[in-house]
Amino acid sequence: MGYLTLAGAIAAEILATTSMKYSEGFSKLWPSLVTVVGYVVAFALLAQTLKTISVGTAYAIWAGAGTAVIAAIGMVFLGEAATAAKVAGVLLVIAGVIVLNLGGAH
Repeated sequence: MGYLTLAGAIAAEILATTSMKYSEGFSKLWPSLVTVVGYVVAFALLAQTLKTISVGTAYAIWAGAGTAVIAAIGMVFLGEAATAAKVAGVLLVIAGVIVLNLGGAH
């Protein structure tokens, strides 16, 4: 159940961050509201996750997955450059999360 709540926290954070891009500095109401609600939901679900998954593991997965997906959204849908350095950076983030989890974080 902890990993399901963590997945929800990641999804909410991705939605919130993407909405922030469209809020134009919080000058547009609906994207701004989605941003705020998304982050509240993300942190609430992350807090629930920490009841059953160690903070190091949960945060590494949450931050790593969020970073990788947001970077991909930026490159695929928002016209950001998909440079070799960005792709390598995303792959290194993913590799870091894997290494942390293989290293015995519970």
